[in-house]
Amino acid sequence: MEKQSVTIYTVAREARVSMATVSRVVNGNPNVKPETRQKVLDVIKQLNYRPNAVARGLASKKTTTVGVVIPDITDPYFAELALGIDDVASMYKYNIILTNSDSDDEKILKVVRNLLAKQVDGIIFMGHDVSDELKNELASTNTPVVVAGSVVNDDSLPSVRIDYQAAAKEATAFLLKRGAEQVAYITGPLQYSINSGDRLSGYKNALADGNKDFDDSLVIETDGSYQAGYAKAKEIIEKEIKAAYVTDDSLAAGLLNGLTDAGIKVPDDFELVSSNDTKYTKLVRPMITSITQPLYDIGAISMRLLTKLMDGDDSNDDEKNVILDHGFVERQSTRK
Repeated sequence: MEKQSVTIYTVAREARVSMATVSRVVNGNPNVKPETRQKVLDVIKQLNYRPNAVARGLASKKTTTVGVVIPDITDPYFAELALGIDDVASMYKYNIILTNSDSDDEKILKVVRNLLAKQVDGIIFMGHDVSDELKNELASTNTPVVVAGSVVNDDSLPSVRIDYQAAAKEATAFLLKRGAEQVAYITGPLQYSINSGDRLSGYKNALADGNKDFDDSLVIETDGSYQAGYAKAKEIIEKEIKAAYVTDDSLAAGLLNGLTDAGIKVPDDFELVSSNDTKYTKLVRPMITSITQPLYDIGAISMRLLTKLMDGDDSNDDEKNVILDHGFVERQSTRK
């Protein structure tokens, strides 16, 4: 059955329920019996039905629209990625719908459902792990999805990123080779695979290569914000930590300012390496040594990969997980 001809009436007929029941299921209304809900969802998946939120009059059955899901639209990391996405989208005559998810599972699910209801031809997902509900939602659609600039807990989704494990190892090893007896790992939420998996593994590998024991008390978890970094300065001073690898630039900027306000001299008394080389690393004083990422390129290549998938070109699985080279820039937060 062609996608164009599938309507709410088709779903209701196939599931042998009323159109009102289908509507309640689609809109997440809890007043549906679980077995009825599942029956309707099975038919929706089978027919690949999506609520028709836009007119689909094009012969190609395409809306030439792409949805972009961003965890924090104010974060320069994601803004730089979005710039690369937008430029390539324009080149291929696609319009973009930018959405902000606040890194909240419920909001992410709602945002993705809204994009699918708008009949977007593809989605670029930025951010972190996907909930089981979102996995099911994405698995039930033919709409291609590409993950940009992160790692998620779903290996089936194509992605474009750097090697975060290698980058974390390089940053930690850099501090160890400069004589740091202890290097802390100051991270955003460990519930995210990128922090508890890739980056933590890289940190541990660097410790092992440097003949240092892993100390769980040196893994300091935060929500990744500037405020959290500023607040952690006190704990860093109390633990007499002299060096840290930090997973987020805003977190690193907060920590740096917190330490400075407490009278700790960076880099003389404390050395710091961050992860993303966004504008935060250059706005503070001293400026922060950082892993560098080709953020614009990650965004641009993500969009190019999505255009291929939207055109039905999924023949080359080797191109579905693209790892780009990262770099390293020394600034003033580490000693020369």
